Amino acid sequence: MDHANLLNTALAHHQAGRLAEAKAIYDEILRANPRHSDALHFLGLLACQIQQHDAGITLMRQSIAILPNAIYHNNLGNALRDHGQLKPAIDAYREAVTLNPGYAEAHNNLGNALREDRQPDASMRSCAQAIELRPGYAEAYNNLGNALKDLGETDSAVLAYRKAISFRQHYADAHNNLGNALMAQGKYDEAIDSYHSAIALDPNRALIHNSLGTLHLARGELAEAAASLRRSIELDPERPGVHNNLANTLRDMGDLEAARTHYAKALQLAQAVVDAYQAGDATRQLAHVRVPKLQLTLAEAFATLGNAWYGLYRYEEAIESYLRAVALTDDDAEVHHNLAVAYLKTERSNEALRYARKALELKDGSARMHINLGDVLRSLGELEAAVNSYRSAIERSPDADVAHTALLFCEASMSQRPVEDFLADAVYFGKRMAANVTPFTHARAPRGTRPLRVGFVSGDLRTHPVGIFTESVLRHVDPSRIELIAYQTNNVEDETTQRLKPLFGEWTQLWKLPREAAAQRIFDDRIDILLDMSGHTAFNRLSVFAMKPAPVQVTWLGFFASTGIAQMDYVLGDRYVLPPEEAHHFIEKPWHLPDGYLCMTPPEHDVSVGPLPMQANGFVTFGYLGKLAKMTDEVLDLWVRVLREVPGSRLLLKAHELDRKHAVDATLQRFAERGIDASQLILEGGSKRGEYFKTYHRVDIVLSPFPYPGGTTTAESLWMGVPVVAMKGDRFLGHICESVLHSAGFGEWICDDQASYVEKARELASSAGSLAKLRAGLREHVLASPMCDARRFARNFEDALEGMWRVYEESGN
Repeated sequence: MDHANLLNTALAHHQAGRLAEAKAIYDEILRANPRHSDALHFLGLLACQIQQHDAGITLMRQSIAILPNAIYHNNLGNALRDHGQLKPAIDAYREAVTLNPGYAEAHNNLGNALREDRQPDASMRSCAQAIELRPGYAEAYNNLGNALKDLGETDSAVLAYRKAISFRQHYADAHNNLGNALMAQGKYDEAIDSYHSAIALDPNRALIHNSLGTLHLARGELAEAAASLRRSIELDPERPGVHNNLANTLRDMGDLEAARTHYAKALQLAQAVVDAYQAGDATRQLAHVRVPKLQLTLAEAFATLGNAWYGLYRYEEAIESYLRAVALTDDDAEVHHNLAVAYLKTERSNEALRYARKALELKDGSARMHINLGDVLRSLGELEAAVNSYRSAIERSPDADVAHTALLFCEASMSQRPVEDFLADAVYFGKRMAANVTPFTHARAPRGTRPLRVGFVSGDLRTHPVGIFTESVLRHVDPSRIELIAYQTNNVEDETTQRLKPLFGEWTQLWKLPREAAAQRIFDDRIDILLDMSGHTAFNRLSVFAMKPAPVQVTWLGFFASTGIAQMDYVLGDRYVLPPEEAHHFIEKPWHLPDGYLCMTPPEHDVSVGPLPMQANGFVTFGYLGKLAKMTDEVLDLWVRVLREVPGSRLLLKAHELDRKHAVDATLQRFAERGIDASQLILEGGSKRGEYFKTYHRVDIVLSPFPYPGGTTTAESLWMGVPVVAMKGDRFLGHICESVLHSAGFGEWICDDQASYVEKARELASSAGSLAKLRAGLREHVLASPMCDARRFARNFEDALEGMWRVYEESGN
């Protein structure tokens, strides 16, 4: 038999998977002719198939040396790429298209490799060339979509994937990639359809099940996410990223033990990649070389380690891992984004800003990254810039509810922005929430003598202003008038939660349920009045309120502006935060409590009021115990005037952010720029609640910031015998401190302008005797005032709810 027939026989065996028979014939040909290029080449391909990559690649290079041609170079490129040698693979593909410019497959393969090498522009050009050469080339359209998605051109990527599917309807990869692109656009329902199509075509692909699980997780559909991710792990248990995704899901489901197991597995698998590289003395040049078994680059391994540490709330370890990933490859937007998020978690906003901006340089089309940049800017007090970032996120993904609510929270905090502008954005949000939703219909039945069933929807039934201002009131609610039902929207619980739980007749975990299921649960519970305790803050479920699961809906306590939800009937406040002339700030109808809208729960910690510090110190100590973000430049300028007006005075600042040196240095610098030496400042970080109250033993007078004053901190200051100087506001947010002071009986400490603010601080500081007398009697005074009279507040609260119900019954609507 001649060599041509032998070769054809070998190829037939090879294609049928009879590799041993094929190898025997290739060897026979080469014994007769060691320079037979086809036998060398196909024997090299066979060697790669049986994982003898080095030997196979050597044989393929020998065949090319004997007979250079485009097909050989293309096949060599495939072998090199499969073996993790990306740069040499690109060189091989380029040789192929140089030798044969009309070789569409080689152009497509080159495009795929260039994309993997993070050269999306060049990848796009190669894929486009392949399509020009072969107009119906489905694989090239799919790869073009991948390159376009990397470039942030998601709309164009969707078109490319759809084109691939039009030429090859049963193309599972294209359906999966289309799902990824639709998910990036926020078109979750369409994305799920694409993933299901991909799974129907290729049910045993772990990657597709991971994609579907990740989308379910993004939608808060935790049970569905866990099922898909577990299936992915069944099919391929060696993917650390999938273990990390499942761990995130299980953590959100409250199964912390199982979550830790999968985080540990993700760490183990990613660390194995790191160890493999370190054993081979890995260098920067190896950043994009892959370990074939796990298909992870060294940079990806460090990024995955970072993700797992982050999921375990080990933010410092996460930052260290992300930094190592960035050092290896500086062009991965996701790693920069994750690094920014981790830095923000550790309150290092300046570092977070650097990486958030870098992420957007690399991937401007990501709404998620614009939201993160907004969060970072907001933490730095740059509210206008933060608003612009949130708007950029909304432009890129109009369905990103978190961007809308972050924008509204930020806008509501900006006193220089007209309330009408905020309200327009809030109403737009409310209309979006109610779009394509059929609200529940409530059958009217006589109430008789039964108590009203009142639901509290909150993620802050814990040591938080919401928990602090409700605990004592709930203890005094008359069960014959009001039946209390809690709907918890956050899985964080603490000692305050444990005290609150027995006060409710029912306690439902709402945070696990998607919108429709949550609304249905509330409706089925036959709630009469549903209270939103969040507004546009974290853990809100405003989308549920848009479905009108209760006949009367009220926003109270958790926010300081309109929700924009037309289905929200009332905003509950008082005459100070909701003066008649500002009623147009809300689309909700104002309902006024007769005293204040807040009632302080006296702290569990029995910390006595201390003596006046200035009598021992010989100087006045002003204080502010709150978030640094409230210390705007205008606030600092005014506080500097106070320090200058009261010679020898000091300013004590206490904030969790000041646990970190960079925040201390930045704060000292801000005051130094205004001529205030560090010796006039006392900067302290956070502390446990009992120790926090003892801080007031060293403060003579509290200075309230503006336009975002403290409600909780004002009440706590008064409780500890310390007067508060406040600025009058022009909207609900700016009136919060006023409401507390009026409720406590100290409206005279509210100032109309900056000059009177300085004068009030100077006046209070001018007489140690008067201030000491005030301090000694202040707690007793506030205990007897409406600010702490929980029984009185509970009756007012019950009357308000019953009044709302009467309006509902009488309206006949």
